Amino acid sequence: MGAKEKINPMGRPVPELPVVDVERAQHHYRDALGFEIGWLYPGKGIGSVTRGDVAIFFRKREPPFEPSIHWVFAEEIDALHQELTSSGAKIVDPLEKKPWGLRQFTVEDLDGNLFYFHHD
Repeated sequence: MGAKEKINPMGRPVPELPVVDVERAQHHYRDALGFEIGWLYPGKGIGSVTRGDVAIFFRKREPPFEPSIHWVFAEEIDALHQELTSSGAKIVDPLEKKPWGLRQFTVEDLDGNLFYFHHD
């Protein structure tokens, strides 16, 4: 592809996280992380949550499985940190400026999946 050729736009990626129990994960993301429950497939093997224009899918997996890791830019990181702290999210690394220059904090869900919320 030449340098002047345009690339067709893509939509946002939707992560699919491994979880032990899809419905439990949906309720946790609703209650602790401010998401809304989207859909739950019959048989409860896959489902979704949304928050604004962010969607996350969950798929039931048998442990042990490797948790997923996601980096999420947060424009208003202090407000988000306060919101998630107040709602009972499991913050495993506090909000602070890291040696690599980002202000960030880390949230772990019930299945060990990690979210690194960061701001420049």
